[in-house]
Amino acid sequence: MAPKKLYRNPSEGMIAGICAGLGEYLDIDATIVRLVFVLLAFGGGSGVLIYIIMWLIIPIKPGITQISTESEEPLQES
Repeated sequence: MAPKKLYRNPSEGMIAGICAGLGEYLDIDATIVRLVFVLLAFGGGSGVLIYIIMWLIIPIKPGITQISTESEEPLQES
C-alpha cells in the first residue's frame, strides 16, 4: 500500500483547497478542519498564517486543474 500524501484539492475547496485536502488526508469532514482554522484565526491570528504557509507549500492534487474565473470562449465582436 502506498503511503498517504497531503495535497491541496482546489476543486473541492472554498479558497485554495487546504481544508479539503487536510480532511481527505485525515479522513474527517473538511468542515471540521475549516472550523479549526476559523477558531485559530480568531484566537490570535495564527490560523491565517498557517493557512497561507500551507497554501504555498502543499502541492495541488495530481489530475486536478485549478479553477479559472475566465471564460474559455473568446468574446465575439459585433
